[in-house]
Amino acid sequence: MVVASVEKLLPKNAQYVGLRGIKFVPAASSLDPHDVKLLGVLQEDATLSVHEMAERINLSPNACWKRIKRLEAEGYVKKRVALLDAQKLGAGVTVFVSVRAAEHSDQWLSEFAAAVRKLPEVVEFYRMSGDTDYLLKLQVADIAAYDGVYQKLIRSVRLSDVSSAFAMEELKHTTCVPLPTPSA
Repeated sequence: MVVASVEKLLPKNAQYVGLRGIKFVPAASSLDPHDVKLLGVLQEDATLSVHEMAERINLSPNACWKRIKRLEAEGYVKKRVALLDAQKLGAGVTVFVSVRAAEHSDQWLSEFAAAVRKLPEVVEFYRMSGDTDYLLKLQVADIAAYDGVYQKLIRSVRLSDVSSAFAMEELKHTTCVPLPTPSA
């Protein structure tokens, strides 16, 4: 069963509700207005001090710190990272790769997912509905670098089809998740 294998790809600390083998992340229903504001501040600039964040959301620093810790413990905040400039680091070419699987078994998915995880150029990896089985987003230096990744990918497991599209221009890029409207 492929769904069982997909569970290995999902975050381990998140909670999921099952419905006929499909996994859903529960809605963010327990967030109050301060939580939502704090999540907005954190995803815009996590380098701010707790004091600066507290001022922005109109809370005391202690209350703000406790909320941050709770939001982290509940899995709303997965981790805090620095966002790097791919162009300056020699990986400014974005490639979207559509993959059609040669088969649909647990073993195949496990081998394919392991092979993809070994490729640092793959920055996003999704199982899709529709004609494409998997979609990968890569950051590479140029077409030759992409070809090297492509060669590794096709040697890793049997694939039915691999199709690539190179981004000509980035018109919007954000890491900010749309936040829910608070219930209180």
